[in-house]
Amino acid sequence: MPGPMAAQPAPLRVAIVGLVHGHVEGLLSALPQHKDVELVGIADPDPALANKYAKKYALPRSLFFTRMETMMEARHPQAVLVYTSVGDHRKVIETAARYGVSVMVEKPLTISLEDALAIRKAARDHHIHVLVNYETTWYASNRAAYDEVESGRLGAIRRVVIHDGHQGPSEIGVPPEFLNWLTDPAQNGAGALYDFGCYGADLVTWLMHGEAPLTVTAVVNRDKPQLYPNVDDDATIVLAYPHAQAVIQASWNWPFGRKDMEVYGATGYAITVGSDRLRVRHEHDADEQVRTFAPLDGIDRDSLTYLHAVVTGFYTPFGDEPALESDDSHRLGMSKGELSSLDTNVVVMQILDAARESARTGRSVQLTKLEE
Repeated sequence: MPGPMAAQPAPLRVAIVGLVHGHVEGLLSALPQHKDVELVGIADPDPALANKYAKKYALPRSLFFTRMETMMEARHPQAVLVYTSVGDHRKVIETAARYGVSVMVEKPLTISLEDALAIRKAARDHHIHVLVNYETTWYASNRAAYDEVESGRLGAIRRVVIHDGHQGPSEIGVPPEFLNWLTDPAQNGAGALYDFGCYGADLVTWLMHGEAPLTVTAVVNRDKPQLYPNVDDDATIVLAYPHAQAVIQASWNWPFGRKDMEVYGATGYAITVGSDRLRVRHEHDADEQVRTFAPLDGIDRDSLTYLHAVVTGFYTPFGDEPALESDDSHRLGMSKGELSSLDTNVVVMQILDAARESARTGRSVQLTKLEE
């Protein structure tokens, strides 16, 4: 006779803080497919937004709270998913840290290096994980490009060029509560420089194994001041490394949405096309090859799967405090998910903060090594 069936582990209890970030739609759409995750609370002060999402996603009114602290004390989540403005990330993370609860925020980590260092301190002091969700983290094409570099097939990296953006938030019709803070530098840090420059800074820092550049130089345009009077809508960031350069092109002026990356090494190149294709050529190849990849699997499948693995102790992100690692956790080195790690994203904020200053002054900014 077969033995009794093993009890299924309880799902991870997650809560949402903030409903003003349009990406919350993707999360609410994905939750029904994640039986290993249970939504136990939502905190947002705006009753109109609560009503909007309760109706659209058939969510019980008992899930909704106007204050984060009340929700935390009533529902005891194991992780918080943050959909506030970027300017509110630090406050939410520090609040979650006081409850000992790990956090995943939408990109970028925050609006300044000062805030990033304060977040890192809160995470260390309270032994929580802080993760950053980028759509491009879960692209099979980016993983394939990274593997080309790590295998040595491209030789040493010489140049990275990354393009990210779309026609503009107003043009693509983001909801008003999202547009309001995206176009407010106090709440978004900048315009396209932060909104899409963060993708490139994250990918380059990952490719460079966490190394910060020597200098950061940025130029921004305001090509549509009638739509975006207070922030840039086009940005180019140049990062200088000892033996390589990276060029990040972030824009609300592309004729279509795009997220792609070109990696040039001493002996070959790899160019991503969308989320699943890669153009590759090595030094002795007569022509380039185009490869198509299946979606990532395992813990790198999507943000909720990765969050579950981290919070439950199955996986510890590279660079996290040893105290967070359980005896049976699986360390995978520079996994795809390291794009989400706090260490990586502190460097991302160092780059973005310097890029904003460079654009303001018209001068390159030399970076100094951060204290650990």
